[in-house]
Amino acid sequence: MTTKRRILVTAALPYANGPIHLGHMLEYIQTDIWARFQRARGHEVWFAWADDAHGTPIMLHAEKQGKTPEQLIAAMHAEHLRDFDDFGLSYDNFSSTHSETNRGLVERIWQGLKDNGAVSSRAIEQFFDPDRGMFLPDRFIRGNCPKCGAEDQYGDSCEVCGATYDPTELVEPRSVVSGARPVMKSTEHFFVTLEHFRNSLKDWVRSGALQDEVANKLEEWFGERLRDWDVTRDAPYFGFAIPGHPDKFFYVWLDAPVGYLASFAEICQREGLDFEDWMRPDSPTEMHHFIGKDIIYFHCLFWPAMLEAAGIRRPTGVYAHGFLTVNGAKMSKSRGTFIKARTWLDHLHADYLRYYFAAKLGSGLADIDLNLEDFRARVNADLVGKLINIASRSAGFIHKLGGGKLTAELPDPALYQRFVDAHDAIAADFEQRNFQGAIRRIMALADEANRYIDEHKPWVLAKEAGREAEVLAVCTQGINLFRVMMNWLAPVIPHTAAAAAEFLNASLDDFDAIDQPLLDHAIARFKPLLKRVEPEQIERVLTSSRESLEATPAAITETSAAPPAAATAEDTAMIEFPEFAKVDLRVARIVKAENVEGADKLLRLELDIGSETRQVFAGIRGHYDPVELEGRLTVMVANLKPRKMRFGLSEGMVLAASEEGGKPYLLSPDSGATPGMKVK
Repeated sequence: MTTKRRILVTAALPYANGPIHLGHMLEYIQTDIWARFQRARGHEVWFAWADDAHGTPIMLHAEKQGKTPEQLIAAMHAEHLRDFDDFGLSYDNFSSTHSETNRGLVERIWQGLKDNGAVSSRAIEQFFDPDRGMFLPDRFIRGNCPKCGAEDQYGDSCEVCGATYDPTELVEPRSVVSGARPVMKSTEHFFVTLEHFRNSLKDWVRSGALQDEVANKLEEWFGERLRDWDVTRDAPYFGFAIPGHPDKFFYVWLDAPVGYLASFAEICQREGLDFEDWMRPDSPTEMHHFIGKDIIYFHCLFWPAMLEAAGIRRPTGVYAHGFLTVNGAKMSKSRGTFIKARTWLDHLHADYLRYYFAAKLGSGLADIDLNLEDFRARVNADLVGKLINIASRSAGFIHKLGGGKLTAELPDPALYQRFVDAHDAIAADFEQRNFQGAIRRIMALADEANRYIDEHKPWVLAKEAGREAEVLAVCTQGINLFRVMMNWLAPVIPHTAAAAAEFLNASLDDFDAIDQPLLDHAIARFKPLLKRVEPEQIERVLTSSRESLEATPAAITETSAAPPAAATAEDTAMIEFPEFAKVDLRVARIVKAENVEGADKLLRLELDIGSETRQVFAGIRGHYDPVELEGRLTVMVANLKPRKMRFGLSEGMVLAASEEGGKPYLLSPDSGATPGMKVK
C-alpha cells in the first residue's frame, strides 16, 4: 500500500441560473470517479465545489422571473443538489460563491494581490446602456464585426472571422439588455497585472501540473506580455463589493474559483480540519481541479497568480476535458439531444451514463460523443451481457446446490491470480484519468470469465448425478471473478456496486481488497442488478427533452422551397391565434449556401439558429448568388417536421415573399437580431 495522501478534489462550478445537463455531468462524473477511486485506495479525499452564483446574467434572470437573485440561486442550488445526489456524486460539500466564507477568502486574496503590487486602477471608456442605467459587459453588447463586417457579433469576438477586439470597436453596437444604442462613458476600474507573475507562472506551467497539450498552449500566451486583467464590474451588479468601493464589484471570475477553497473551508470547520495547514504552499496536501477546456485561461493563469499573491498553495493538477456532443453534433433542443440531468434520471439508470462516459474518457482534451445507439449497445453488451451475466449464471446454483455458500477452494487459482495481476495496470489507468483504458482491461477480463463458465457449463454438469461439487466450484470461481471486477468498477457504477455488495455480502469499498478470494462464504440470493436498455427508453428521453414543437398549420407543408405566392383575403383560410402560435419562427444566419446538383430550383442552406445548425433546401436557386447569401440573417420555421428528400434531410423552411410568378424575396430581420431569437 502506498503512503496515504491528502487530496482536495474540485469540479468546475455550475452557473446558478439554469438546470444541470449532460454536458455538466460529463465533468462531474469524471471528477467523482477519480475521487471515489482515491478513497478506495485508502487516501484522505475531500470533494468540494459550489454553485457559481454571481454576475449580470443572474441579476437579469432573477429580475425577469420576479425574484431576488438570492431567491433564484437558492432554488437552483436545491435543484442541483437533487440531481447530483441521484447521479451518485460523492461530494463532501456543495456550497455557493455567494457565501460569507467565500467573501472573506476573496477579500484575503484581493489584499494579497494589492500587497504584491499587482493591482492598479485606471479610467476606461466603456459602453453604458442609457435606458437601463448600467455599464455593459462585453457579452451584453452586439454589433457588426469591425474586421469582416459580419452582423450581430459579440462585444469581444467575431464568430465569423474569429477576430478579437474591444467592444468600443463594434460597428452599430446595441445593448442586449434593452436594445438601446449604448453610449461611451468613463469609469474607474481595477486591474490585476498578470505580467507581475510571469516567471513563476511559466515555471508552474511546466511543473507537471497540466496536461502537455495545455502547457503547450499556454506557452504561446507567454510569447507576448500577459494582458492586465480587468477585475471590476460597476453597479448594478450581483456580487461582492470591492472593499472601500461600494459601487464597484469583483468580476465573477475573480470570486468563482475562490469558491473551491471556501467550500473546502466549510468542510474544515465541520470536520475539525486545519484549513491553513492544507493550504500552505509547502504543504504535502494535494489540490486537483477538473475543468472544461474552455476555461483553461482562467484556471491556469489567473487562478495560480491569485493563489501565489495570497500565499496559498497552487494546484497540484488542473485537468481539462473536451466538450460533449450527442449523436455527433452539438446538443440540440429541437432534436431532443439537449438533455437535462433530471430528464435522464426520469427514464434511465444513472450508472448507465456513468459507465458510458467512463468508457469514452481518456486523459486528454478530446471531445466525447454520446452516440445513443452505441450507448445502448455498449451498456447492454458490457454491463448486462458480460459483467452481471457472470453473477446471474452462477448465483442460482450456489443457492440450489450449496445452500448459498461458496466452496472452500477455487478450482482454478491461476485464473484468479491473472485477474489480480491486472490490478496495478488498472489502478494506474484510474490514477491517470485514463478511464477508457481501465474499462477496456476490465471488459477483456469479463470476456475471459464468461469463457471459463461457457467451457465448464455448470448448467450441464448440474443435470448429472454426483457432480454437484464441480458445479459449486465452477460457480464459486465465477462469483469471485465477478467480485474482483465489480471492486474495480465500484467508483464508476456506485449504485450497482452497492447492490452487488449486498448480494456478495462483502464490501467493495477497498480497491486493493482482492488478493484473497471469497471462500467458504455465504452470499445472498441474486436479484437483477441492471436491466437492458430498451430503444423506447431512449426515445422517451429524446421526446421529453425536445422543445414543445407542435404540428404546424396545414397551410405550411413544404420544407424545401419558398412559400407560395401571397394569397388574397378571399382565398386565405382563417385560423385562430392558438393555431398560429404553434409556428416557431426563428432568426437564422445563413452560414453556407450552395447549389444542389440535380435540382434546378434548390439551394442547400446551412442555417445557424443559435443552439444548433440546420440544413434546409430552399427553392430560390437562380434568384440569389449563393455566395452573397452567406452571413445574411433570415427567418425560418424551426418546428416543421424534417422532410427526407433525395438530396438529403431538410430540417425547416426559410420564409420569403413574392408576387404571383415573381421573384421570391427572403425575409430578413432588422439589424440587431441574433440567431435563435424567436420571431413574435
